[in-house]
Amino acid sequence: MSAPAAVLAGLGGYVPPRTVTNEELSRRMDTSDAWIVQRTGIRKRHWADPGVATSDLAVEAGHRALKSAGAGAPDDIGMVVVATATPDQQIPATAPDVAARLGLGPVAALDVAAGCSGFVYALATASAALVAGYAERVLVIGAETFRPFLNPADRSTAVIFGDGAGAAVLRRGTSDEAGAVQSVDLGSDGAFKDLVALPGNGSRHRSTDRAPHPDDQYIRMDGKEVFVHAVRRMAQSSAVALARAGWRVDQVDHVVGHQANLRILDALARQLGVDRSRVVTHIEQVGNTSAASIPLALADAADQGRFQPRDRLLLTSFGAGLTWGSAALTWPEITLT
Repeated sequence: MSAPAAVLAGLGGYVPPRTVTNEELSRRMDTSDAWIVQRTGIRKRHWADPGVATSDLAVEAGHRALKSAGAGAPDDIGMVVVATATPDQQIPATAPDVAARLGLGPVAALDVAAGCSGFVYALATASAALVAGYAERVLVIGAETFRPFLNPADRSTAVIFGDGAGAAVLRRGTSDEAGAVQSVDLGSDGAFKDLVALPGNGSRHRSTDRAPHPDDQYIRMDGKEVFVHAVRRMAQSSAVALARAGWRVDQVDHVVGHQANLRILDALARQLGVDRSRVVTHIEQVGNTSAASIPLALADAADQGRFQPRDRLLLTSFGAGLTWGSAALTWPEITLT
């Protein structure tokens, strides 16, 4: 008998209309299109205009995912999970506002803060709620607006991050259905918390008497160390998720990794022993959108007709924390808007 499972039922993505090319950034800082492409694979990214917040992008992506899910949505959504490292504000969480603006009523709503691993963490949270019978459908959103947190003089971060949101509707179903989440693996190591950090405005920062440093308002990243940890942790987590699903690596049709850096995705493919043609990339067009990157990559690949029903997908991510997570699922019959 098939076990209860979360089943992907709808998908949507949104990026703000403003496109920022490498050429534009090279006019503001010591960089060039060739330097950025060689080191990251990014050719452009989207940044939200002033006054546009993470919730605004989340609502747009949420609308599209609900429409994609069709009959039953949004009336039977029982929970909203928003994964973000850039919430509208510290208190309250962003998810309740998003749920209200989507007209979902008094549903459970919470934020997940797991950096670039946020979408997989949110997916795991939704899956647990669905399998437990707490909800019939859950809306999962990964959304970020990094532009206000980027130091315009720091080319190690300013050229990498983009803004956007991706959303998925998951419904309660069974493990033998197309679209079912077969397994999840999550992990963290706080000993390396300083490799990716935004120190300003937290209780640690405010509990001291020292004057705030201007750079504390911007995200910091040790790119070289992050590269090493990202490849190793995602490969290890992927192996665990595949083992739990009962899949071999050669049975995976598509690997959708966090879109942090094209070289990281290349190294991950080598580490897993997966042909590069099976690795989905979208970073060239949108940059690193953190928690939004996996659902945006899924939506882009699905829009191009790359996935077929019952294809086997491996999702894997790595982010600040350090955090990492992977999930194995099959692809459903789905219509994007």
